[in-house]
Amino acid sequence: MKKKIFLLFIMAAMLAKLHAQQYPLGIFDAQTDVGNARPGNSVYNAAMQQYTIQGSGANIWSTHDGFHFLYKKMKGDFILRANVRFISASAEGHRKIGWMVRSSLDSTASFVSGAVHGDGLTSLQFRRKTRDTVAEIHTGVKDVAVIQLERKGNAYILSVAAEGELFSSKRVELDLGNDVYVGLFVCAHNPAVYEQAVFNNVRIITPAWPALVPYHDYLGSQLEILDIASGNSKIIFQSSRSLQAPNWMPGGKKLLYNSDGLIYTFDLNTLTPAVLNTGSATHNNNDHVISFDGKMLGISNHIN
Repeated sequence: MKKKIFLLFIMAAMLAKLHAQQYPLGIFDAQTDVGNARPGNSVYNAAMQQYTIQGSGANIWSTHDGFHFLYKKMKGDFILRANVRFISASAEGHRKIGWMVRSSLDSTASFVSGAVHGDGLTSLQFRRKTRDTVAEIHTGVKDVAVIQLERKGNAYILSVAAEGELFSSKRVELDLGNDVYVGLFVCAHNPAVYEQAVFNNVRIITPAWPALVPYHDYLGSQLEILDIASGNSKIIFQSSRSLQAPNWMPGGKKLLYNSDGLIYTFDLNTLTPAVLNTGSATHNNNDHVISFDGKMLGISNHIN
């Protein structure tokens, strides 16, 4: 099964290439160097849905910052999540990578970040006002693999975890305005050199609104394939509707799920769904089961 899962990542290479051409920065809109930094670069690997960022910069500290920033503009609440790791060899313990939210792209702007340092330290860093000195809250967790930064109104919550461990969180109240710059950053702690980092499983999530009515309002859904060996998860399909109970079909070439009362198969070669004929049973829920030989399907259908 591990081999089959791995092979899914090299399927539909032409679609991945087309996606890379249409969205060269993936889910982000732009990149820039902030402050005293040599020109950096961000590369999006559409086939793996990974970002490799190279950045310079003196520091993200005191009253001025210098780093490379891959970003998009956002409003309202959001949840930012990614797996992060340095890939450049360096003895610089103060180099930093992570998520950042800034009020502007000026080097003295107010901001908040979840920063993973070269020496393994992880902290919530922030500048409350333009040209203020940066403050820091240590998480107490070192050598993290997953970093999440959430905004709830004026509250920013940093959650971090080492591989296979539970999240540990720190929080700060901070007014950065409604319109902010949100993205991934790399800072070398030395404007004369570059550091590189890889970010995968990168997700920007819009949380449910307070008045959401369950089973009436939907946030949307996506199908993902997780490579157990690497930990990399790839989004293969997105829908504005609710997709429920995805299952592997025998042979490993298709998935099965239900949505809006219908049962669908999902072809992993073409990355397309198709309705499975269940006759008059058109009010199915997620209690379906496939026989071991793949020839029979048990369903649960609601009759009005």
